[in-house]
This record gives sequence, structure tokens and C-alpha cells, in this order.
Amino acid sequence: MYNIIYKAIRNAAFGEARCANSEPEAPNSYEELFEKLDVNRDGKVDIAELRAGLAAMGIAFGSVEKIVSSGDTDKDEGLSFAEFSKYLKEHEKKLRLTFKSLDKNNDGTIDSMEIKQSLADLGVNITQEEAEKILKSIDVDGTMTVDWNEWQQHFLFNPVDNLQDIIRYWKHSTVLDIGDSLTIPDEFTEEEKTTGLWWKQLMSGAVAGAVSRTGTAPLDRMKVFMQVHASKSNKISLVGGFKQMIKEGGVTSLWRGNGVNVIKIAPETAIKFMAYEQYKKFLSAEGGKVQTHERFIAGSLAGATAQTAIYPMEVMKTRLTLRKTGQYSGMFDCAKKILKKEGIKAFYKGYIPNILGIIPYAGIDLAVYESLKNAWLSNYAKDTANPGVIVLLGCGTISSTCGQLASYPLALIRTRMQAQASLEGSEQLSMSRLAKKIVEKDGIFGLYRGILPNFMKVIPAVSISYVVYEYMKTGLGISK
Repeated sequence: MYNIIYKAIRNAAFGEARCANSEPEAPNSYEELFEKLDVNRDGKVDIAELRAGLAAMGIAFGSVEKIVSSGDTDKDEGLSFAEFSKYLKEHEKKLRLTFKSLDKNNDGTIDSMEIKQSLADLGVNITQEEAEKILKSIDVDGTMTVDWNEWQQHFLFNPVDNLQDIIRYWKHSTVLDIGDSLTIPDEFTEEEKTTGLWWKQLMSGAVAGAVSRTGTAPLDRMKVFMQVHASKSNKISLVGGFKQMIKEGGVTSLWRGNGVNVIKIAPETAIKFMAYEQYKKFLSAEGGKVQTHERFIAGSLAGATAQTAIYPMEVMKTRLTLRKTGQYSGMFDCAKKILKKEGIKAFYKGYIPNILGIIPYAGIDLAVYESLKNAWLSNYAKDTANPGVIVLLGCGTISSTCGQLASYPLALIRTRMQAQASLEGSEQLSMSRLAKKIVEKDGIFGLYRGILPNFMKVIPAVSISYVVYEYMKTGLGISK
């Protein structure tokens, strides 16, 4: 079915007996395809019909919403036959221009070297292996070259129509915030940076993170509650802990500290991204591709820089999370009382274990993420070079979990140090003395108190982030 439809579209658009420069005639094949897509026979194809019809015919497609919005000149939320055929003709013209820009030697085909060179010209450096993987995702006949028909077949129902859009399609990345992750998003292309797309991506990630953290705030508060209060002699279960918190301050008390947690996302994300760009330039050879170890070092330094800048907010988040009803009237009251009673140093309690925790977390997170992504591409990506958001999120979730397992003891010590002054009768212990005391009193597992609610929030956090992120991208006009 797919080959029949494709040949019909190809023949109608270009004509098997006509030269490439001749004007295409009114296509009966477009009409045949339109009739197959127009299921309810109302004379137009809407988003649902286009998505279902193309999927049923096995035709690869991109964002059907963008296809319909681009072709819908009368704004009736559907494509008439005239709009449908006009969109395909104009889209093919743009695809032909892009094809010619990639075909450096004008031999009518694109090979992996031409793909690699074209991306390098735009500041995107990829390996020969990566270029071949991209080529294989388009190459239908297995010749390791792509002719116009294969190019048209692959991108006909994908709204990308210029080389920059196609690069973004090949180099699909995500900047979702899934809680305590310290990872840095994949680098944006030079075109993305110069057109301002990067800030839209970061804003989408920040809003998604804010909604996600708000949705999982009760679990986050339970984690902090168990980190500080739970021990062998004072066992706190999930259900018991929630009951205790609700009894003390009502249902709204489950969201204590969430305001600061949400507010710090935007500055933390922005500082981390900007610092990462600068560290990456400093560490890598000029014009060269950023190596894995350089990305790890740049990511760790960027995370440390961002954490140093926003760390006082981390301290306030812990204090507000643990506060009793009426103890603080808000974030500013909390900051004022800490400063007055304990001095400026109190805002950096637990800073050392926090910074030390970045190294194992970022290293394991990055290593596991890259390994999982490359394993997926090697074993399952036979027809595509783009793993897609779902796969990237899955890799990110697993890698983040592994990173948390390694760095959680340091995170627990950090939280205990942040909370020490607010707990009546609590000693002001150093990092090493506090760790020794926890192990002596509760054993090695005492360093993992509260990790269960921390793990429980990962999947809902990822799910909420993904949904909100996609809606934000659509709202800000970022194509997939």
C-alpha cells in the first residue's frame, strides 16, 4: 500500500517521463491519497484523520499539527483537497532545495561525507559513524547513498523543510527537569542559539520542572522528613509520616518548601547552561568536538557553579520544608530569621557534601545515560538515527536513579547539616562527624533514609515533565 501511494505521489508530482524542471500537472494521485485520508467524507482532512491515515498506511510523518496549520489557509482546522495538494507541492519544492544544498558534488545523490560536511559547515560536528547512521535512516535501497526519491519519501509528511530544521530533527534533544538531576542538556546547534530557540527550550524545561516538582512535592517533603527525623529508634513509615504531617499542619503542609524549590529552577537552569557553555569552550580545542570527558568536567563545574549561586535557597527550602506551623510566615521571613539568629554562614550549611555529591552523581549519570542511549541506538535503531524523547527520558530516568544511589548519602548529610540549627537540642556537627554518628546509630542503611519516596517521585515527575514540556514547546512555537 505504501509503495503504491508513494509512487503515485512521485509520478504525479514529477512525472516519470518528464524532466525535473517541468511543472507538475494536477495530480490524480493526490486525489486518491486525499480520499483515503478523508474518512468522514466531509471534503477536508483534519489532524486526527491525517494522523490515523498516515499511520495506517505506514507512512513516516512528523508533527501533523504543523502540517495542517501550515496548509490550512482558510483556518477551518482542516485541509481541503486544494490546500492539501498545494501544501505537498510547496513542501516538495523546499525539500528539493535542501536536497541540492546537501548534494555537494551535484551527482543527484547524498552520501555520508556530504552529510558530515554540510553539518560541519553549520557548526555541528559529527563522526563518520553518526553520519552513516543518519544516512541509513533514509536509505531505502541499501546503497549507502540517498537519491531524491528516497529523500522525498522520507520527508514528504514531515514538516521540516530546511537544513536547520532537519538538523534539529536528527539531533533531537531534551532539557526536561526531573527533580534533583544535575545533568546538562545536549548542546544546541548554532542556529538554535542565534535564533533564540535555546531560551524557549530552557523556559519549557523550567516550567515543566516547576509543575513536576509541585506535583511531587509531598513525596519530596516526606524524603526530607525521613532524612532528618527517621532512625532505628524513630521509625517513620510513608503512611505514618503523611498522617503526622497532615495532623500537624493540614493537607497544605505537604507542600511546605515547594515555593522556594520552584523559584530556584529558573536561575539554576540558566546559570548551569551559561556556565556549561563557557566551561566547554575553555576545555575543548578550538573548533573541535567536545569529548565525553570534557563534557563530564564541564557539566560538573557548571553544576557546582549553579549550586554555589543558588545554595542559600536550598537551605531555605529545607528549613521551610521542616518548619512547624507558624514558625515562618514565608521565604523572606525565613531568610531574615536565619540571618539574624545564625549569621550569613548558615546559608551555606552542608555546602561541602553537596558539592562533593555532584562529582559521583554527574559522572555516573552521564556515563550511564550515554551507555544506555548508545546501546539502544545499536540494537533497536535500525531505521532511525533519532532515539526520540521517550527513549531519552527512559535513559535519563535510569541514569538519574543510578546517580542518586551513589550520591544519596552525601545528599542526606547535606540535608541534616542544613536542618541542624532548626532542630531543638541538635549538635552542630561537621560532615565527617555527622556521617560517623549516623553509621554508628543506624548502620550503613541509615545513610539511605528517605530514598524510597525519592525513587517513587521519579516516574510521576518524568511523566508530568514530559506532558508539560510538550505543551510548552507547542505554545512557544517550537517544532518537534
